[in-house]
Amino acid sequence: MANELQARVVRKLTWRILPFVMLLYFVSFLDRVNVGFAALTMNKDLGLSPTMFGLGGGIFFLGYFLFEVPSNLILNKVGARIWIARVMVTWGLVSAASAFVVGPNSFYTLRFLLGVAEAGFFPGIILYLSQWFPARQRAVAAAAFMAAAPLSTAIGSPISGAIMQMPALFGLKDWQWLFLIEAIPAVVLGFVVLKALTDSPEKATWLAADEKAWLVATLREERAGRESQAGHAAGALAALRDPRVWIMSMIYFGTSAGLYTLGLWAPLIIRQFGFSALGTGALNAIPSVLAVIGMVMWARHSDRTGERTWHVVLPCVAAGIGLAWAGFADTVLAVVLALILVNVGISAAKAPLWAMPSTFLSGAGAAAGIAMINSIGNLGGFVGPFAIGWLKSVTGGYAAGLYVVAASLAVSAMLALAIGRRGYRAAPAPQ
Repeated sequence: MANELQARVVRKLTWRILPFVMLLYFVSFLDRVNVGFAALTMNKDLGLSPTMFGLGGGIFFLGYFLFEVPSNLILNKVGARIWIARVMVTWGLVSAASAFVVGPNSFYTLRFLLGVAEAGFFPGIILYLSQWFPARQRAVAAAAFMAAAPLSTAIGSPISGAIMQMPALFGLKDWQWLFLIEAIPAVVLGFVVLKALTDSPEKATWLAADEKAWLVATLREERAGRESQAGHAAGALAALRDPRVWIMSMIYFGTSAGLYTLGLWAPLIIRQFGFSALGTGALNAIPSVLAVIGMVMWARHSDRTGERTWHVVLPCVAAGIGLAWAGFADTVLAVVLALILVNVGISAAKAPLWAMPSTFLSGAGAAAGIAMINSIGNLGGFVGPFAIGWLKSVTGGYAAGLYVVAASLAVSAMLALAIGRRGYRAAPAPQ
């Protein structure tokens, strides 16, 4: 009977929460990386060199870094419903304003402001999922949410490519229409969030009384178990001082460097083989489709076995190999195969990694710690794209920058092995 009740609750959580937060992240990620497609014509119009584009693409994460922890602490106070709605509306407006940049300085400014506007979204949703899903289902829930990133690339790339084929209308060029059209869903969904999200299980009118009682009791019992463990951090300051938070931030740094190298530079890497914008979008979608499948299957295996460390290490190694391969690949087939390896590796590492913080953080400590991991880790999203652009200006090719990002993933793998010695395991899911 208890197993039946648990299965019923998890099923309701899965269908009520995950599709919606996936949609939100889909739109979020699309607005972060559509600049990679805009660059196909925008860079020439604005006079952006590869170094300038890499700096502008990555400066998003400086704004993100500065406001991530404060944003997540506010979310923990006021609730996810109001704060996520605020985040989405403001980032949609800033993304739309990107259509009207006129040169490098305005490009840098809007990218920085987009990071400020979006700060708190990703760690806020990770925190939100930890407040709803029991530990045994947490990696799969996180994987489903984060699968929206490769899905956004898989579906968004052909759409972005098609928009980039548009003729000039009303005095606006193709890249300007790209920013405007793809910003609209964020603003609309911001208002939908106010109706669709429930702040906590205690307020879930869509759960039956016995379902709500079981879920609240289970989550409370898990929280009490964490709080009784040595090394547990419930306060914000304790979490920010915890060396495990800093190590996980550096692990995430490497995966973010790889993820946003793909998002911002993959279209330009593919385009150098002479494809149209539409053809570039179609080819860029292939690795992301496979990444979604690999990500969910890997997360299920991690939850089923309760093992986290090697489920982070092996994908990081695979992604690093893929980036190194892309550096010397000289045919479009080889590049696409290398990008498949990178996409699958980076995507697969994320869910097991994000299942770790909730094993030693709770309350304000979870809000601060998760935000810190994400904010510092996402600086990799600045360093990776900037390194690619700067080294391309210096060397004339993409190889050197890709090797640097591959090295950062090797460091992530080694750090994951080091932190794994502390025994990060979850209870295996029941068979």
